[in-house]
Amino acid sequence: MELTTEEESMLKGEHGDIMQMAYRILVATGEATGAEKLIPIEWAHLAGVNYNTIGDAGEEFLSSVSKNARVKVKTTLNPMGFDIDNVSNYNLDENFIAKQLSIKNSYEIMGVTPSFSCIPYEIFDIPKSGTQVAFAESNAAIHANSYDNLKTNKESAFSALASAITGKSPYSSLRKEDTPNVTIRMNVNNPNELTYGMLGFFAGKVGDTSVNISGLGDMDKRQCKAMCGGMGTSGTCAKFLFGDNDSNTEKIDFDEKTMQTVYDELNTTEKGDIITLGSPQLGLDEISDLTSKLKGRSFTKRCMIFCPRTVKQQAREIGYVNELERAGCEILSDCCTCLTPLINKDNVDAVTTNSIKGAYYLKNSNGVDVNLKSLSEIVEDETR
Repeated sequence: MELTTEEESMLKGEHGDIMQMAYRILVATGEATGAEKLIPIEWAHLAGVNYNTIGDAGEEFLSSVSKNARVKVKTTLNPMGFDIDNVSNYNLDENFIAKQLSIKNSYEIMGVTPSFSCIPYEIFDIPKSGTQVAFAESNAAIHANSYDNLKTNKESAFSALASAITGKSPYSSLRKEDTPNVTIRMNVNNPNELTYGMLGFFAGKVGDTSVNISGLGDMDKRQCKAMCGGMGTSGTCAKFLFGDNDSNTEKIDFDEKTMQTVYDELNTTEKGDIITLGSPQLGLDEISDLTSKLKGRSFTKRCMIFCPRTVKQQAREIGYVNELERAGCEILSDCCTCLTPLINKDNVDAVTTNSIKGAYYLKNSNGVDVNLKSLSEIVEDETR
């Protein structure tokens, strides 16, 4: 990798231990991905926030680093493990609460915006087309590359933090032009958000760094997010290209049979004890749509809704929160379905969700069974 004189100086430790550590991470990442140089970024989005994910070692690392590290660019943050406004309602371990608050505090000391959201593309303004960013949240990285015309690799928690501290990232892979290795031909009639989530999950398995999709037609925000969330769980692929052109890539059909195979892999039960909505977290449009679908109906079992704090505040002002709470919903900010201690196998056997990403992590990390349904089916089957 070619480094500037200033970057060489940072790497040698002439500007302190924190900068040296950050540049070591970036150089190691760059060499592993064939980067020719480092380039400036304008926005970093960090993972490694939930104590369940990073543990004691991560909490101690952040506590130490935050004494001297400060971010150089706009930096936002993934969800943590609970909603601080109602943590007392969930009988969480006091050690978990203390360590999670320590992580939160460390990031805030470094100057990170405490957004606690996996959908930064819905709650912040999108930079101009072609802007280089560094996103560690998988669905956000895929959304940035595929729908927002930004450029990011699928960053690790460490590389994104190093980019936030230095304002640089290695110039490799999806930061440059990339050619998809396959074209997936969408061939499912009347698709819903669950269909698109399964398509994304399948694409993540067969794609290299990017994949072309044909035959999609119009998609709404929920379907786009579902595709990104699905892809983010199943492989290293981090970009959708779209078109029906006759490219030279291998052609693969995503049909009813393929979709059923994906469904059977993730759906492990025919009913859930509770319902979770929001993986990726729900945006205001989805909150509005759910409120409209309920139309005076109420859930017959516990329903947990996860959304960014800014979205919950907007929804409260409009009146959606009152209506959803009337329908029996718990609306949680700052956290997400995935990896949260709010849902565990000690008190829940199975969860109903419309999220492929949520299904994957609920099954593989939380250890609970999953019942997959579209939102329309959930409202139809689980309310009265």
